[in-house]
Amino acid sequence: MSLPLHIFEPRYRLMIRTCLERKEEFGVVLARRKGMAQIGCTAKILHISREFPDGRFDILTLGRRRFRIGALSDELPYLQAEVDFFAEGTGPEPAPTQINQLVQLWPEAYRLATGETHTPEQPPEFGSLSYFIAATLPFELETRQEVLEAEPEALRLRLLTERLSTWLPRLRRLAHVKERAAGNGRG
Repeated sequence: MSLPLHIFEPRYRLMIRTCLERKEEFGVVLARRKGMAQIGCTAKILHISREFPDGRFDILTLGRRRFRIGALSDELPYLQAEVDFFAEGTGPEPAPTQINQLVQLWPEAYRLATGETHTPEQPPEFGSLSYFIAATLPFELETRQEVLEAEPEALRLRLLTERLSTWLPRLRRLAHVKERAAGNGRG
């Protein structure tokens, strides 16, 4: 998943600078009010999009490998963890009908949610259809986390199909309301 990140805290700027110098990935984990998720994803820094005079910067990243957090370490100014990586591609292959169902729902959801007229093509670095679709839609963080934690791919595809099946009617209603409002109630 490609992710723009705004890095503002000095300790995370240090972490990103270290990763850039060493050409290393860093871990992204969902922070919650009561702790953090136990499953995260490494991110490869594609490039720095923008640097600010005060040292902040925006980076573009690409999600790479899922992991489960083991032991945490706070020896550095930022958290580090020992992690166990998941083996991707395990489990049964998704059924073609399952893939087709999601592929039919996604373009409309993408257009309605983003306002874009053309859907992006899946780049080769996205080995998984589920991760690609989750990356292109503005899902809430908890939904993204659910997709990240689901295993295998068939389960992730089913989860996304269920989410889009319930989300699309709301997106359609919202688009209709916007259309009517733009027509001053005469649409």
